Amino acid sequence: MEDKFKGIFPALLTPFDKNYHVNTQVLRELVAYNRKKGVDGFYVCGSTAEAFMLTSKERLSVMETVSNCAGGKCTLIAHVGCISTTEAVALAREAQSMGYDAISSVAPFYYKFSFEEIKKYYFDIVNAVELPMLIYNFPACSGVNLTVDNIKGFLSDDRFLGVKHTSSDYFALEQFKTAFPQKVVYNGYDEMFLAGLSMGADGAIGSTFNFMAEKFIEIRKRFLENDMEGALWIQREANVIIQALCKVGVMQGEKAVLEELGFDFGPARKPFAPLSGEQRKELISAVLPLL
Repeated sequence: MEDKFKGIFPALLTPFDKNYHVNTQVLRELVAYNRKKGVDGFYVCGSTAEAFMLTSKERLSVMETVSNCAGGKCTLIAHVGCISTTEAVALAREAQSMGYDAISSVAPFYYKFSFEEIKKYYFDIVNAVELPMLIYNFPACSGVNLTVDNIKGFLSDDRFLGVKHTSSDYFALEQFKTAFPQKVVYNGYDEMFLAGLSMGADGAIGSTFNFMAEKFIEIRKRFLENDMEGALWIQREANVIIQALCKVGVMQGEKAVLEELGFDFGPARKPFAPLSGEQRKELISAVLPLL
């Protein structure tokens, strides 16, 4: 595993204007803001990006924007996940042409595909490009839980980079890393980052990193220095913020926080509901003093 895939990767949000069009200028500003903080790279067009509510053209616009302002300066991973293999392959090929370092995909969902169908989906994508694939294991949303036994068929292949593990099953995370120590394993749930590190995670991909990446950079630094008390103190502080976000809606809440920080970020796409004035006030009063 290359060191460039270790560390802290914001799962980028997608800013919209008042007409719900992708705001590429604000996206560039967000990338620059986080690069100054010292993030190791970006995870582009994932769940946090509202990817499944973007058109293919919009996903390509987001991917191209990030590539143009960060390509070659940090590590870029493009999430190309779709229910359709054909669409996922098309996005993967575009990611390769844009200079991305890796691709990623959640398992195809909704239709309750068999594991063999899911496995073929992944291999069809990697057979079509020359980029390594990061498996995105997110059972709570995909309905697909990739176990240690069935993920071996992927990680034993050099074309598979590792796993983004968005699950509270840290026994599984430890088993992934122990069975394949040369592969990268990312923690997915921001509120449990320190737990993921303790079980072997090489870093994390997270949504709240969009506006407080420095906290997670510091947690990892202190963990590596064996300052567990200091790492836990920062994790607890981050979790106060995450608890406030969960109360109002994470996607809408994160965008509201970024608005307060000076980004013209716009709303989350429908059917996400906008925050009420009271929700926004309560969120900001809880979050801003901790940033």
